[in-house]
Amino acid sequence: MPPGKVRDNYIDLLRALSLFVVVTWHWAFSVIVWRTDGPHASNPIATTHGLWALTWIFQVMPLFFWVGGFLHLTTWESIQRKGGGYLDFLRRRLTRLLGPALVCLVVLGLLRVVLQVALPEVGWAGRGLILLISPLWFLGVYVLLILLAPLTIRAHRAGGELVVVVMAGTAMLVDLLRFRYDIAGIAVLNLVVVWALAHQLGYFYERLVAAPRRFAWSLTLGGLFAMLGLTNMGLYPRSMVGVPGEDISNMAPPTLCIVALTLLQVGLALLIRPAALRWIERSRPRRLIAWTGANAMTLFLWHITGYAIAYGLFELVGIHNPEETNFAWWVQRPLWVLGPALATTPLVLAFRRFEAGRTRAGS
Repeated sequence: MPPGKVRDNYIDLLRALSLFVVVTWHWAFSVIVWRTDGPHASNPIATTHGLWALTWIFQVMPLFFWVGGFLHLTTWESIQRKGGGYLDFLRRRLTRLLGPALVCLVVLGLLRVVLQVALPEVGWAGRGLILLISPLWFLGVYVLLILLAPLTIRAHRAGGELVVVVMAGTAMLVDLLRFRYDIAGIAVLNLVVVWALAHQLGYFYERLVAAPRRFAWSLTLGGLFAMLGLTNMGLYPRSMVGVPGEDISNMAPPTLCIVALTLLQVGLALLIRPAALRWIERSRPRRLIAWTGANAMTLFLWHITGYAIAYGLFELVGIHNPEETNFAWWVQRPLWVLGPALATTPLVLAFRRFEAGRTRAGS
């Protein structure tokens, strides 16, 4: 942060809130389906009428990348003021990400080897490992945006809003080539373009905060109207997460709908900011946000493993998570938040030491 500049605690709150939403969603709304090759993850959206609407709020990856853009811009500016360069930027931004991720990969990889040696008849170890490391898709894209940050910051300074407009247009063209002309392979470009757009919007955070409130309403309503139009034209699904049985997922890779979702969520985040800042002034929220900021990567990396541990323990005592979203499945939801939370706690305590910069939450 520049000298004398007051830290924006709302950024820390958004990151903490986004993390808790992701973790809780995975714990509460995961449906584990066993097939011949092992466990597969599903969700109740396809079988529960109207549940897709929750994904317009709780698919918070756009907020993750938006917050990331702001943090990377402020870090880059801080390093430049101190005479540092690109390598200093990478060291500061990547150390905290890649260290815990490498530890996670090594530990889970060794666990798979031990399991295969001890129980060679188990045929689902490989598939289980894929589920455990599934959160790392996000990390790969995030790291790429860090590597490109000096270039995107330069583009931001030169082109401003035009850069975001070009990115949105590029995302639209990719979808056009994908769906109208059946060029399926081009869709992978949106894995970078769409998330880079959300990241680029983060560079405008301070300007958006200082702008009249109508700008926040413009983003919110513009995103909402775009979402309503796109998801009711018969091409894009209404859910912002993948749904079993649907031919298209708005997330894999992201479609133009995620661009609209980004506008909607950024607008909403700006609208609730004044009330949220008043809430942050209380001591308990501040402590919770500080703890989350200090342990964010560790919690993100190990929460699926915590879920797997809880799943195994529940199975041992005769509590089965139904593969169909029937009445019993819904009744069990509180249990499938509490159980994984308890199982994840010792993992966080054990591995948080590898999270560099833990005392600098939100850095």
